[in-house]
Amino acid sequence: MAKSNYVPLFETKQVIGRIFFRCIAASIFLGICFIVMYRVMFFPVGGKAERWTWIGLFLSELWFCLYWFFTTVSRWNSVYRLPYIDRLSQRFGKELPGIDIFVCTADPLMEPPSIVVNTVLSVMAYDYPPEKLSIYLSDDGGSDLTFYAMLEAANFSKTWLPFCKKLKVEPTSPEAYFRTASEPVNAEWLSVKDTITYTLLHQLYNQEKHI
Repeated sequence: MAKSNYVPLFETKQVIGRIFFRCIAASIFLGICFIVMYRVMFFPVGGKAERWTWIGLFLSELWFCLYWFFTTVSRWNSVYRLPYIDRLSQRFGKELPGIDIFVCTADPLMEPPSIVVNTVLSVMAYDYPPEKLSIYLSDDGGSDLTFYAMLEAANFSKTWLPFCKKLKVEPTSPEAYFRTASEPVNAEWLSVKDTITYTLLHQLYNQEKHI
């Protein structure tokens, strides 16, 4: 696939400290060679029990040496991949599969609606084609409180989702974002924050009425 506008989906980088790891591995390998030489050169000639004990120790050491060898070989040239998630939709936007996401809850007292709402809004704000993303809330308790909280969340999502896409918000949970983000001088930012604050306070008020 040789195109002029081709962009990789990830970048491969080498792990820091490979030279240090290889030096340690080389010193361990040298120590293993000395152990093998010692076991072969000083093999006991008298006493059946001593010989079998020596052989058992030697075999166990060979087994651990073999395990160390395969482990070290797998880590000899360690790398890690840095993905570029935003490029996935650019290249395969029309070929991405549909995704169904289920959010489960049961008790509005043990699992406050504010947490459920933040979870659902966070999932809705995924960087994924919205027409291929379906989100379902399974409320085993059938709580009216959770139901009305989701109605509030549905109204707030009309403000929150465009806000996330416009500013590329991370994390996409409203509560987590406004708890960690510094306040910029932006009327839209303050408006969205006031809206989510009102929504959470309204949910807490309804929760207190149902207790």
